[in-house]
Amino acid sequence: MQQNVKVYNNYINGEWVSSVTGELYDSINPARTSEVLGRFQKSSVEDVRNAIAAAKAAFPSWANTPAPKRGEVIFNLIRLLEDHKEELAVLITKEVGKAIRNARGEVDKTIEAMKQFSGEATRLAGETLPSYREDIFAYTMREPLGVVGVIAPYNFPLGIGIWKIAPAIIAGNTVVFKPASTTSLISVKLVELFEKAGIPAGVINMVTGSGSVIGKEFGENEELKAVSFTGSTDVGIALGKAVTQHGGKMQAEMGGKNPAIILEDADLDLAIDSIVTSGFHDNGQRCTGTSRVFAPKSIYREVIDRLVAKAESIVVQDGMKEDTINGPVIDEHQLNRYLHYVQTAIDEGATLETGGKRLTDGDLKEGYFVAPTVFSNMRPDMTIAKEEIFGPVIGVFAVDSYEEALKLANDSDFGLSSTIYTKDLEKAFHFVRNIESGVTHVNLPSTYFENHYPFGGKKESSIGPREQGSTALDFWTDIKTVYIKP
Repeated sequence: MQQNVKVYNNYINGEWVSSVTGELYDSINPARTSEVLGRFQKSSVEDVRNAIAAAKAAFPSWANTPAPKRGEVIFNLIRLLEDHKEELAVLITKEVGKAIRNARGEVDKTIEAMKQFSGEATRLAGETLPSYREDIFAYTMREPLGVVGVIAPYNFPLGIGIWKIAPAIIAGNTVVFKPASTTSLISVKLVELFEKAGIPAGVINMVTGSGSVIGKEFGENEELKAVSFTGSTDVGIALGKAVTQHGGKMQAEMGGKNPAIILEDADLDLAIDSIVTSGFHDNGQRCTGTSRVFAPKSIYREVIDRLVAKAESIVVQDGMKEDTINGPVIDEHQLNRYLHYVQTAIDEGATLETGGKRLTDGDLKEGYFVAPTVFSNMRPDMTIAKEEIFGPVIGVFAVDSYEEALKLANDSDFGLSSTIYTKDLEKAFHFVRNIESGVTHVNLPSTYFENHYPFGGKKESSIGPREQGSTALDFWTDIKTVYIKP
């Protein structure tokens, strides 16, 4: 057993405290599973309730703090993120497995988002409208909700955690934060930075541990006025039902089965490079990643061959090496999920063009490494055409027309992101109008986003108001309408 592994505590009411359970779990490096990165609190319902109580006690003072003063915490956080950029990137790489270049990108994107959020505290605006009556003055104002819950995923543990927490506290709410168990270390660092940025005791609280235990309490505890969740669709929908049953607000960003349509006139070099970036990089562990490609029969074989060549050129190794493109998947569960879907696709008649296996050569045997994978001869009824794999797997469909491609692209329970590659502006705008996704692109990877635009999906990809951008504060505030007769 690895010696001298540091133990990390929960953060409740401004103090780092151990769980009442006295139990711990390990966070490991998925590239080298013998390396334990830290031990964390296996929290109970009592721990969650203690965190909620601390947040409730802190709420009145924080809600009455002028919003621009609340925004100063985010302004301070920006400087701290910049000061700790490389440290944060290394922690992300070691805990998530992603390439160090991508981890640095996550930190940079997080800083960009905070630059936007820091100013939102001065824009918590209502509106004034003329009344039908000359003796009445009326206006609206935004108010915080109270104690709220934040549940962050493992794939962007710094970015998603912060861009949920930041607007929540800017709006005047107090937060109980539950990070993914596999990314507890970077989440502890996140909270430490908020602490250094000057967040008052009780405004942000963090509990680590089982998603089933903590999530159940998040869903049922009526002191939580809202929950923001990013993760699987099944969990998000179940949690949403529990939260809304007692009148709470729910926001969930969930799964995707994101399509890319390639038309005959497309810049094929651009299309292939973009699909490789969005479908294979980060091991496809992005909710916006491309997993379905629709290509005309005239270029179908060329598309497959190009994707195969690109897939086989991807450098898969420990993410800490500078030339790495893909590190390992996050854990054994995700490895087995990938292998299960590959075998299911083969059993259902898809043709495995490349990949479809665990990589174990040399140092790779110590981690959860998988090969970027391309399937052809896809049918819309296949499991891998319908269900989210969250791995580096792309299925290519042959189509007879743009109209068929669009119909198949919309044939999904999900509607998060999408893209089309074409020089035909008429078809591009038709696609934008008719594709059933909350985010869409023309001649860009399906993963492309900018923090100052709203983010979210349709159908089973999202619940509630959009995150980020101009809509970031909508979920975290209530609108009060005021009528005054002097």
